[in-house]
Amino acid sequence: MRVSMVRTAAMALGLVAILAGAAGAQDKPADDTGDEPRGSVTNLPLPRYVSLKTNEGNARRGPGLTHRIDWVFSRAGMPLRVTAEYENWRRIEDSEGAGGWVHYSLLSGTRSILVTAPMLDLRATPLPDGIVVLRAEAGVIGRVQECSIDWCWLSIGGEKGWAPKSGFWGVDPEETFE
Repeated sequence: MRVSMVRTAAMALGLVAILAGAAGAQDKPADDTGDEPRGSVTNLPLPRYVSLKTNEGNARRGPGLTHRIDWVFSRAGMPLRVTAEYENWRRIEDSEGAGGWVHYSLLSGTRSILVTAPMLDLRATPLPDGIVVLRAEAGVIGRVQECSIDWCWLSIGGEKGWAPKSGFWGVDPEETFE
């Protein structure tokens, strides 16, 4: 009798979950097409940005240890763009398009940027004439914490400030987040 009651309760909860899911699907905004590509393993958006966890990460020709190493990334915190997923492997590329397949354990969800402008000014406000709080040369890595349509709030070497998206790599031009 007890097993039967548990099974019936579980079936009822399952039916409630199915009905709630169906109701939720009807509540989606009309402009939400759901066409954003997602990873087959993580269901996270593709492409997306991550960073290298370690000081060395092998990028392989294919997703597995038997594949040849084409590239070695050697800077912890380096921003990378995930373009595909296969089991425990992620296809990544750097700011120059170089890349390959790396094991997911080498990657962090922490967002970082790579300064690409010859000199990037971090400003106290997201305005072209804002007070400069830090100047960073090309090749410097920083962390990104927030982005509006044109500016991002960055942290570089312990200093924080706003920088225009055009001066670094690691955020898509149309991307915004808090």
